[in-house]
Amino acid sequence: MPAGNYSHRKSAAKLRLRYRNGASLVREPVKIRQTGHEFLFGCGGFDAVELAGGKPDGAPLSPEEAAPIRDRLEKIFTLNNYATLPFYLGRYEPEEGKPDHARTLAAAKWFAERNIITKGHPLCWHTACAPWLMEYSNGEILKRVIARIERDVGVFKGLIDRWDVINEAVIMPIFDKYDNAITRICGELGRVKLVREVFSAARRANPDAVLVLNDFNTSIDYEILIDGCLQAGAPIDVIGIQSHQHQGYWGREKLREVLDRFSHFGLPLHFTENTLISGDLMPGHIVDLNDWQLDSWPSTPEGEERQAREVLEFYEILFSHPSVEALTTWCPIDGRWLKAPAGLLREDNSPKPAYHALKTKILEEWRTEEQVLTGDTGELSFEGFRGTYEASARDAKASFVLDGKAGELDLTLA
Repeated sequence: MPAGNYSHRKSAAKLRLRYRNGASLVREPVKIRQTGHEFLFGCGGFDAVELAGGKPDGAPLSPEEAAPIRDRLEKIFTLNNYATLPFYLGRYEPEEGKPDHARTLAAAKWFAERNIITKGHPLCWHTACAPWLMEYSNGEILKRVIARIERDVGVFKGLIDRWDVINEAVIMPIFDKYDNAITRICGELGRVKLVREVFSAARRANPDAVLVLNDFNTSIDYEILIDGCLQAGAPIDVIGIQSHQHQGYWGREKLREVLDRFSHFGLPLHFTENTLISGDLMPGHIVDLNDWQLDSWPSTPEGEERQAREVLEFYEILFSHPSVEALTTWCPIDGRWLKAPAGLLREDNSPKPAYHALKTKILEEWRTEEQVLTGDTGELSFEGFRGTYEASARDAKASFVLDGKAGELDLTLA
């Protein structure tokens, strides 16, 4: 499907409108305004943990500390309706039995109050793993990992119903940067069995959750893993694809090739972690992005213009593809991960050209707002991007959802 074809993102509907007193709206102008997207436009929402939940010791932020964080989150989630929250075990539960539930619950509620959907990331990963797990045998490690998943998915049920269940399983059993508990059990059990175990645990804890298998590896190795896991009955709902493009933009050809290969599984695709650089690119010979450590990695005017062009094309191609349901820009602000200038905002929270480009796309070009005249029986028809809507006339209004499931809707304006 060529970029720019968004017909699969739209639906048509007929509305039958009445006022609360029962009177039909006959030949009246009605404003149809989209209030939210069905498609998940996402960004990392880690800052909300401290803003809403306070510091790790429980102390609240001062007004001076809170102000720039609130400003940053408000700017980012004006564009986005989907936030990723952190569940890295080594940071979330640095001491066994003392998870960071309260602060993370506060963050999830902060987003829920703003109609932002949240996802937890990740439930099982070899990096940022808890050192205390190393004290146990492999069998006990697995039991504790399973218990952790069941606990956290259960605690957050209804607030966080989307999870990156296991992260980067392709490399997991052969990861050799340092010893860790997850690589140990993955090496013993094998990738497929571990994936099945952790996904089954998450499904038990929340049967309605959306469960994501997430990886940066887009080679045939990931395809083989996905196929093996599905054959083994792992309850995978979504294929997650990372694209940290620190060494340069993938470009149309690679992006479409990746989409073609992974869409053949028939599962939704989520582009879960995406970065495009607005400064000098990382050298091509670097294999692990974490090996490129700089004292400073500045954004540049030329790089920002390049980033804006590439981000826009990247979003257009993915929004055009019917298999893609979600797209998350990983870094809201420059300098947060590997000091990379990969944010939509500069370090002082000022918006970059990429931010403005996406704002125009998401809030204007990809959003439906029009005025329609009702007919003699109070009906009107329109087509729009799928999502949540408001219909209003005079001083009355009604909310509804355009999702393609119901072609006709009866609305009472109040």
